[in-house]
Amino acid sequence: MTDKESCSCPAGPTLIFACSGAADVGEIADRTARTLAHEGAGKMFCLAGVGGRVSGIMASTQAASKVLAIDGCPLNCARKTLEEGGFTAFVHHQLADLGLEKGKSPATDEAVGKAVARARELLA
Repeated sequence: MTDKESCSCPAGPTLIFACSGAADVGEIADRTARTLAHEGAGKMFCLAGVGGRVSGIMASTQAASKVLAIDGCPLNCARKTLEEGGFTAFVHHQLADLGLEKGKSPATDEAVGKAVARARELLA
Protein backbone atom coordinates (compact mmCIF):
# COMPACT_ATOMS: atom_id res chain seq x y z
CA MET A 1 0.00 0.00 0.00
CA THR A 2 1.09 3.51 -0.64
CA ASP A 3 0.76 6.39 1.78
CA LYS A 4 -2.53 7.32 0.11
CA GLU A 5 -3.90 3.81 0.42
CA SER A 6 -4.69 2.27 3.74
CA CYS A 7 -6.80 -0.51 5.06
CA SER A 8 -10.20 0.75 6.06
CA CYS A 9 -11.00 -2.54 7.76
CA PRO A 10 -12.19 -2.04 11.31
CA ALA A 11 -9.78 -3.38 13.88
CA GLY A 12 -10.98 -6.41 15.77
CA PRO A 13 -11.96 -5.99 19.40
CA THR A 14 -9.77 -6.53 22.42
CA LEU A 15 -10.89 -9.78 24.03
CA ILE A 16 -10.38 -10.65 27.69
CA PHE A 17 -10.34 -14.26 28.90
CA ALA A 18 -10.27 -15.08 32.62
CA CYS A 19 -9.69 -18.43 34.26
CA SER A 20 -12.72 -17.83 36.54
CA GLY A 21 -11.69 -20.84 38.62
CA ALA A 22 -13.21 -21.93 41.91
CA ALA A 23 -10.39 -20.55 44.08
CA ASP A 24 -10.20 -17.05 45.52
CA VAL A 25 -7.74 -15.98 42.81
CA GLY A 26 -10.11 -17.34 40.16
CA GLU A 27 -12.77 -14.99 41.47
CA ILE A 28 -10.26 -12.13 41.36
CA ALA A 29 -9.38 -12.98 37.76
CA ASP A 30 -13.07 -13.11 36.82
CA ARG A 31 -13.90 -9.83 38.56
CA THR A 32 -10.85 -8.21 36.93
CA ALA A 33 -12.08 -9.22 33.47
CA ARG A 34 -15.61 -8.01 34.23
CA THR A 35 -14.33 -4.68 35.54
CA LEU A 36 -12.20 -4.14 32.44
CA ALA A 37 -15.17 -4.98 30.22
CA HIS A 38 -17.45 -2.58 32.11
CA GLU A 39 -14.80 0.13 31.70
CA GLY A 40 -14.67 -0.48 27.95
CA ALA A 41 -11.09 -1.78 27.93
CA GLY A 42 -12.21 -4.85 26.00
CA LYS A 43 -14.88 -7.50 25.76
CA MET A 44 -14.92 -10.38 28.22
CA PHE A 45 -15.05 -13.55 26.18
CA CYS A 46 -15.77 -17.24 26.74
CA LEU A 47 -12.69 -19.30 27.58
CA ALA A 48 -14.80 -22.48 27.66
CA GLY A 49 -15.72 -21.78 24.03
CA VAL A 50 -12.05 -21.85 23.08
CA GLY A 51 -11.61 -25.09 25.01
CA GLY A 52 -14.65 -26.54 23.24
CA ARG A 53 -13.47 -25.22 19.87
CA VAL A 54 -16.78 -23.44 19.25
CA SER A 55 -16.39 -22.15 15.69
CA GLY A 56 -17.76 -18.63 16.22
CA ILE A 57 -15.69 -18.07 19.35
CA MET A 58 -12.58 -19.38 17.62
CA ALA A 59 -13.15 -17.07 14.64
CA SER A 60 -13.80 -14.04 16.86
CA THR A 61 -10.66 -14.74 18.86
CA GLN A 62 -8.63 -15.08 15.67
CA ALA A 63 -9.95 -11.69 14.50
CA ALA A 64 -9.24 -9.89 17.79
CA SER A 65 -6.83 -6.98 17.70
CA LYS A 66 -5.55 -7.90 21.16
CA VAL A 67 -6.18 -10.76 23.57
CA LEU A 68 -5.60 -10.70 27.32
CA ALA A 69 -5.51 -13.93 29.33
CA ILE A 70 -5.92 -13.54 33.09
CA ASP A 71 -4.85 -16.46 35.26
CA GLY A 72 -5.48 -16.61 38.98
CA CYS A 73 -2.91 -19.25 39.85
CA PRO A 74 0.29 -20.70 38.38
CA LEU A 75 -1.60 -23.58 36.75
CA ASN A 76 -2.24 -21.01 33.98
CA CYS A 77 -5.44 -22.59 32.69
CA ALA A 78 -6.43 -19.54 30.62
CA ARG A 79 -3.02 -19.34 28.95
CA LYS A 80 -2.93 -23.08 28.28
CA THR A 81 -6.48 -23.13 26.90
CA LEU A 82 -5.64 -20.37 24.43
CA GLU A 83 -2.41 -22.10 23.42
CA GLU A 84 -4.21 -25.43 22.94
CA GLY A 85 -6.66 -23.55 20.72
CA GLY A 86 -3.75 -22.43 18.54
CA PHE A 87 -3.47 -18.88 19.85
CA THR A 88 -0.03 -17.53 20.70
CA ALA A 89 -0.36 -13.77 20.18
CA PHE A 90 -1.82 -12.72 23.52
CA VAL A 91 -0.84 -10.88 26.67
CA HIS A 92 -0.74 -12.98 29.83
CA HIS A 93 -1.63 -11.61 33.27
CA GLN A 94 -0.65 -14.00 36.08
CA LEU A 95 -2.06 -12.82 39.41
CA ALA A 96 0.67 -14.63 41.37
CA ASP A 97 3.06 -12.03 39.90
CA LEU A 98 1.19 -9.49 42.05
CA GLY A 99 1.69 -11.56 45.19
CA LEU A 100 -1.85 -12.95 45.08
CA GLU A 101 -1.63 -16.54 46.24
CA LYS A 102 -4.24 -19.25 45.77
CA GLY A 103 -6.10 -19.96 49.00
CA LYS A 104 -4.62 -16.92 50.71
CA SER A 105 -6.02 -14.00 48.71
CA PRO A 106 -9.62 -13.09 49.46
CA ALA A 107 -11.44 -11.52 46.53
CA THR A 108 -11.56 -8.04 48.01
CA ASP A 109 -12.08 -4.82 46.09
CA GLU A 110 -8.44 -4.00 46.87
CA ALA A 111 -7.17 -7.24 45.30
CA VAL A 112 -9.35 -6.76 42.24
CA GLY A 113 -8.21 -3.15 41.93
CA LYS A 114 -4.57 -4.24 42.02
CA ALA A 115 -5.22 -6.80 39.28
CA VAL A 116 -7.19 -4.33 37.17
CA ALA A 117 -4.41 -1.72 37.40
CA ARG A 118 -1.84 -4.22 36.15
CA ALA A 119 -4.16 -5.41 33.37
CA ARG A 120 -4.58 -1.82 32.17
CA GLU A 121 -0.78 -1.54 31.96
CA LEU A 122 -0.58 -4.77 29.98
CA LEU A 123 -3.23 -3.62 27.54
CA ALA A 124 -1.67 -0.18 26.98
